Amino acid sequence: MINAPAGLRPRRAAMRVLLACTAALVAAPAFAAEADAGAEDEATRSAREIVVQGDIGFRNREEAGAEPKLVYDTEYFQRFEPLTAGDALKRVPSVTFLSDVLESDGARLRGLDPGYTQILINGEKVPGANADRSFFLDRIPAELVNRVEIVRSNSARRTGDAVAGTLNIVLRDALSMDGGYVKGGGLFFDDGKVKPSGGLYYGGALGPGRLLIGANVQGRYNPKDKKSLRYGDGPENNPNFATEEFDNREDQSDVRNGTDYAGNAAWSFDNGPTRFEISGNYVRTERDQIERSFEYDDLTATSGPIDLADDGHLLTDNYNPVFITQESWAAQGKLAHDWSLGTTTLRMGYASFRDVTDEEEHEIDFDRDEPRYTGDLTRQRIKDREFSAQIEQTFKITPEVDLAVGGFLQNKRRNTDISATRNRFNIDADLSGYDQFAARPDQFAIAFEDLEAEPGGLNRIAEDRRDLYALVEGKSGPVKFEAGLRWENTTVRITDRTVDPADASSRVKYDFLLPSASIKLDVGQAGRLTASVARTVRRPRFDYISPALLEAELGDNDLLGNPRLRPETAWGGDLGYEHRIGRTGVVGVNVFYRKVQNLVELANTGVEGSEGEGTFVLQPRNSGDGEVWGIEFDLSASLGFLGLPDTGVFGNLSLIDSSIRDEFGSRRFNGQSKYVTNFGVIQNFRKIGVSAGATYRKQGPAFDRIVGEEIRTTYGADLEVFVEKRFGKSFTIRAVGSNLLDGSKDEAFNKFNTIAEQRAREYDEYELETESAGPVFQIVARYAF
Repeated sequence: MINAPAGLRPRRAAMRVLLACTAALVAAPAFAAEADAGAEDEATRSAREIVVQGDIGFRNREEAGAEPKLVYDTEYFQRFEPLTAGDALKRVPSVTFLSDVLESDGARLRGLDPGYTQILINGEKVPGANADRSFFLDRIPAELVNRVEIVRSNSARRTGDAVAGTLNIVLRDALSMDGGYVKGGGLFFDDGKVKPSGGLYYGGALGPGRLLIGANVQGRYNPKDKKSLRYGDGPENNPNFATEEFDNREDQSDVRNGTDYAGNAAWSFDNGPTRFEISGNYVRTERDQIERSFEYDDLTATSGPIDLADDGHLLTDNYNPVFITQESWAAQGKLAHDWSLGTTTLRMGYASFRDVTDEEEHEIDFDRDEPRYTGDLTRQRIKDREFSAQIEQTFKITPEVDLAVGGFLQNKRRNTDISATRNRFNIDADLSGYDQFAARPDQFAIAFEDLEAEPGGLNRIAEDRRDLYALVEGKSGPVKFEAGLRWENTTVRITDRTVDPADASSRVKYDFLLPSASIKLDVGQAGRLTASVARTVRRPRFDYISPALLEAELGDNDLLGNPRLRPETAWGGDLGYEHRIGRTGVVGVNVFYRKVQNLVELANTGVEGSEGEGTFVLQPRNSGDGEVWGIEFDLSASLGFLGLPDTGVFGNLSLIDSSIRDEFGSRRFNGQSKYVTNFGVIQNFRKIGVSAGATYRKQGPAFDRIVGEEIRTTYGADLEVFVEKRFGKSFTIRAVGSNLLDGSKDEAFNKFNTIAEQRAREYDEYELETESAGPVFQIVARYAF
């Protein structure tokens, strides 16, 4: 257990390692020099410049185009050594997560569900395992990232799946680096575990063009403790519920252990009128998730060997291992040519995602006359492939104004195979004296019978898109503008082999017109005003459009899919102002609003559910509207105007809100935090080649409500610090401490059996769950060549 006394010694040892390394870095010889400032050209930077950062990295002020876009180069993140693109995005405005502690997977832009955010890799959509079409950003190692773009409003050039906005993760390309570097390091966890990391990256000339290759191996580890307290009633009904209504307690350890293997490559060619680039990336994750939990009928008891005659306080002993292998790869090609009619651009891409997950659950139930063993095996196989092509022709209307017309094609094929089996029997052996700390429930396991497909778990989805768009863009004096229209046409075919053959196949077709417009206006020498409006869509979840009936999926209520479900649509606007501070700094404020229509909510069909009287079959349907709004502040600047040019400060604050009506009344959008804030400081000591910094993050509470369950989620604050030492022009060592406040995630669950009981606040169960993890220390070295 992480919090056991014996676990404190590894934590202190890791802290001593960090302090010793920090002291060594600060006391290193003063002959260290700063990195070369030169680069091969405006686009290409030397590997030395990337590895040895002599200057503090700030948020870029995007000058190209009219879209409201925030750009963060890798220099903005690198000194805090994020492991993944998700970790890097914790420091940018309006991005929240409802992940476990030490995890940053499903990004929630403006606090909305991940399905409302368009995730792009190098400007292209990518498939993933999630039913809501979202892509987990912890799949992309931060070492492969060149920059992150937050596009607050949409353009006719991109697909319209961007109600909350777009996050574009731009990987390093052939023009991003000249030379190479190697990276090596380790992560130290408070339970004594050490995980290594390493990588090799190189960019240079190859034939008539330039080549970049990179490979990264990253150990991943996340040890957490969880504690749950469950009650038979909620606090709103009984002020003394903590003592009078206590039912059981669950102690759980959750350890996630694995390795990520990743690489990317790109080759580009530019002879003036013709520009060509081909690129690809690959990520493989091998991960084990081991949960062990014990339920007790006492608030504090942690007895070892049990006495069945005296109950022994132990109710259940559960062992839940999950074995995950995920593999994704993508290849893209882009060709642009200038000729008499303008510029013709062709893009083609193919992306593939494969998920292989085997989950076992072994449990002994002692809370009965005879202890009973239950064993479950669930096998999940998901394969998702996408092919896309886009062609665009740009015409010069005037020297400052262009007309672009284009077409987009995408074919998506998603195969899902989820099957399961169960063993259940009373245990004949004498379990008196069973010690849950020395034994495991799987010792009683027997061979599993043949697997059978789960309802809705054996299906194929084919989604074909055919889009056309046109836009006008250009500038006139201090004004940059863009206005466009996109027509999206989609055909979706679903075949589910777990339902009656008469209902197994369905086909639905829909199309939308999506106008968009953006403008940038320079105000004086340092100010800039941006305004945008766009119509966007959110396509239905895959599990919602399957025709299968899932029994007791929502409390005691059943869930029936709806193949005729239509996408949600939204009209939205952004209005912002940015002001440049000095040479590199910027301060900005932005307000946004979204009106979401055809919201997908669960509706009562009126049909009695499988659990009998008082339960119902629920089905997702398009009904009602919702609104989202907020204000975003961000600052990234040096304090040179105060005479402190080597001190950089950065911060952002997003205040977000929304309104929606469901079966039970008004609420915010599910999972939307009320606010998220980040702020930090970096100090550069040029004469001794040392930098140090700290960053603090806090995310506000979130609330979820569906039929049968309500969840309130709160997070503790997160503090990270780093110290780095630069040696000469080619070598850097960096020490980082993260999660220094022992981050926690606290959830309160209101659980109900029926809709009527939820309205009447008649609880089936009230649960308080706390998840916590200790600090992580990291030492990383890079050498440029």
